[in-house]
Amino acid sequence: MTSTDTTASPDNTTARTVTDVFQPRNVLLVGMLGVGLAAAGHWTGLLWGFLGALCAGLIPAGYIEWERGRGTWGDRHVVDRTKRAPIFFVILGSIGTGSLVMVLGHAPTGILAAMLALWAMTVVLLAVNTVWKISVDAAVASAVVALLAAVHSPWWLLACTMTVAVCWSRVALGYHSVAQTVAGGSLGAATAGVFLFV
Repeated sequence: MTSTDTTASPDNTTARTVTDVFQPRNVLLVGMLGVGLAAAGHWTGLLWGFLGALCAGLIPAGYIEWERGRGTWGDRHVVDRTKRAPIFFVILGSIGTGSLVMVLGHAPTGILAAMLALWAMTVVLLAVNTVWKISVDAAVASAVVALLAAVHSPWWLLACTMTVAVCWSRVALGYHSVAQTVAGGSLGAATAGVFLFV
């Protein structure tokens, strides 16, 4: 599916705003800080949460921007599925490195579990992406809501409205089909299952 967001209709403008505000790096920054705080039970968890956000969201986003500057991709969405593999490998390497630092630094179990859950989710995203363009934005939005619900309170599930909004925006902008966003959202929600074994 190719991008079709060339008009400036109100719906299109809203979809663009939603997809930009709730892009993975932003959602992961807020979400991992929340997970880290809950995992540690005090402010030091914010430091572990920031490390998680850095490795899972900010470094991969920086890599995408660097490649954009080199002319590899037109924008952060990397519309061509066949060009996405390097991004997934950067994410896996970055999350893996962050997880190792957490192990060596004796980070709270909860934040480490969240990192491993995101790493496993990325493996599945990479595998599916080889044959089908599953939505990463939907997966991340759903995963963060599920993780926050698991470590804080089920009330966080109300934030699923954000996940639905992200899915809608990706479809409205022509980046994904409904099925691709539903698949991504379902995969993201499943990542919280790791907490059942922690």
